[in-house]
Amino acid sequence: MSTSLLYHAFGIIGYFYQSTSYIAGAVIVAIQDDFWRLRCPVCRSRKVRSRGKQLRRFRALPIGRKAVYIDLAVQRIECTKCQVVRQVKVQFADEHKRYTRTFERLVLDLSKYMTIKAVSHHLGVSWDLIKGIQKSNLNKRYRLPKLAKIKRIAIDEIYQGKKLGYLTIVMDLQRGAVIFVGDGKGGDALIPFWKRLKRSGAQIEAVATDMGPAYISAVRANLPEATLVFDHFHIIKLFNEKLTKLRRDLQQEAEKGLGKPVLKGIRWLLLKNPDNLDDARDERQRLDEALKLNEPLATTYYMKEELRNIWHQPDKASAQKALDEWVKKAATSNVNMLKQFSKTLAAHRSGILAYFDFDGLSTGPLEGTNNKIKTLHKMAYGFRDIEFFKLKIMALHETKYVLVG
Repeated sequence: MSTSLLYHAFGIIGYFYQSTSYIAGAVIVAIQDDFWRLRCPVCRSRKVRSRGKQLRRFRALPIGRKAVYIDLAVQRIECTKCQVVRQVKVQFADEHKRYTRTFERLVLDLSKYMTIKAVSHHLGVSWDLIKGIQKSNLNKRYRLPKLAKIKRIAIDEIYQGKKLGYLTIVMDLQRGAVIFVGDGKGGDALIPFWKRLKRSGAQIEAVATDMGPAYISAVRANLPEATLVFDHFHIIKLFNEKLTKLRRDLQQEAEKGLGKPVLKGIRWLLLKNPDNLDDARDERQRLDEALKLNEPLATTYYMKEELRNIWHQPDKASAQKALDEWVKKAATSNVNMLKQFSKTLAAHRSGILAYFDFDGLSTGPLEGTNNKIKTLHKMAYGFRDIEFFKLKIMALHETKYVLVG
């Protein structure tokens, strides 16, 4: 093996080739540095003298299925200029690392298409080494994302089971990148984010979130100039939850009065988009029959469809008119649930209509990322290292949906 091959094959430059040996199926390449090119690691002076050597072994790029190691006797030098005694820096590996930079790049490339376990098995190294390389790379790239140019963000929480509980996610809606992952939910989970955002000097113009009072208070306290945009998907979801509860209550009353479950089995038909009802399975007919039997349920169901139409209006003025009409109609209905919901919408009127001021801004992209997070967590069978999990979340916008990386 020549010295030039060290550079072209392993990315090692500035060292001389010494010998090659073969031990237990591995290839051991011994190299040495050029003493006359050594510099003091502190003052960069060339006026140094040797103070011994320490043999170090680095994992390098494999040759086929053969593991390759680089043996280097690292010089310990004394600088006659600044009087410091230290080891010289290894040019082809990072400090405190036992593998070369080219080996690290190979691991990161394979990690885009293979799981940690698969990469460790393929290269014949430990699982912890592969995970450590991934975590180190993610730390460099995503631990402290730049916030200065961010204009629009979305905030939501995701539940990750009993061990992790809730995580609060903040997304930059312009890039689709997660810029913060907080522990728990509510305003307290966002405190570290507000501190970093304030230091960055970012001018946030709009925040998309649900109608939870904790997030509303936190945004108004920390971003008083930003416009709150209440996500329409969350509003429809909240209405569907109340519609489901109403159906359950009405079903229980009907069973007591008629002695038979007249509203049983129609829950998903009530929540389903009318355009998606399957006539081959008589879904539309079953729904119509159930609605004829119960006037409050029928009223609430048709109000749900009218509520959806608010966000389908061509402009803000039309949406404002449709929203006001819906609130008035719900407030004068004979259904308590609708009366209460009309008060909720009236109280959040400006945030609902702000949807039209920012070109349909919503937490939709964040909801899609939440689905990726669930898939990531499921495929990994959970994460023991929470910080590693958070870093993986912040890199999701650059990850393929197969999520093997």
